[in-house]
Amino acid sequence: MSVRFSDDLGTYEEAIDLGGPRREFLTLLMEALLRSPMFEGVEEKNQNLTLDSKALRDDEYFIAGRAIAVSLVHGGPAPRFLSPTLFTCLVQGPETVKPSLKDVADSDLKDKLEKILRSTSLGELMASTEPLLEFLATAGCLRHLKCLEDKELLVQDILMFQVVHRVRGPFERFRDGLRTLGVLDQIKMYPESFRSLLCHQAEPLTADMVDKLFIIQLSPAGSNRRAAEEVVVPFWRDYLQDVEDEHGPEKLSGILSFATGATEVPPTGFSPNPSIEFIHGPSNLPIANTCVNCLKLPLLQTYSKFKERMDFAIGNTYGFGQE
Repeated sequence: MSVRFSDDLGTYEEAIDLGGPRREFLTLLMEALLRSPMFEGVEEKNQNLTLDSKALRDDEYFIAGRAIAVSLVHGGPAPRFLSPTLFTCLVQGPETVKPSLKDVADSDLKDKLEKILRSTSLGELMASTEPLLEFLATAGCLRHLKCLEDKELLVQDILMFQVVHRVRGPFERFRDGLRTLGVLDQIKMYPESFRSLLCHQAEPLTADMVDKLFIIQLSPAGSNRRAAEEVVVPFWRDYLQDVEDEHGPEKLSGILSFATGATEVPPTGFSPNPSIEFIHGPSNLPIANTCVNCLKLPLLQTYSKFKERMDFAIGNTYGFGQE
């Protein structure tokens, strides 16, 4: 897989894809999937499939599943936004799941279901279902209510229709897409390993984690270059700690993306390993080569100047589709 970016005129970015452009592309792709009309959810990171006729007609659900499979295999990020319900559907089959109210993105329907569950008498239950009669007929859930206990089964039937049965077609195409490169087979074989990638956020970056990711390439011991480089190494580590203390994991992710094109460590790791080199020249700004995961640091004499230059470079580097 090889990726090239171009501007609006079709002029290609001058970069050989050794991993950086590919990671940037796959990161953009996962972000686009989360924003697409194919997924819905009250919480951004707890998304289920929804029914979108255009996406179904254009077979975009299949493309979405394939995109996730390709990202996982080719060093891109994991999606990390699928709901546990959707993940269980993929691993064990739709007939095994038991959706809950948190899987319902339609706030009006959710309110009506909560009202049904709050019913304390048969009369109150029948009154709370009346606004849903047309929906119940469409969903195949219309039935004669004989006792108050029927409310639990009624709500569960509605949830199954809304979250599972209604999107059976999209689900099957999404599942077919995930079969690309054998990824779905691996998900079924190692569900707990993949659950953390598909359903849960990555562990927040820390200064220590970022520091350990980068291999520092120093000049030979005893050389003038080595002496200048050893002044900057503590600056780099102090800068990471200051960023963590002042801004937290989000800006640490920005530093990682500046150097590698990835905002988190990919499931398959980095290849090659991220490295730190030094600029022996007039430049006083850091330079990154995401193709080889290399961050080049300027040789400055004071930490305050180093921090200023790092903040300026990272804060004014707009990538990932921003303008």
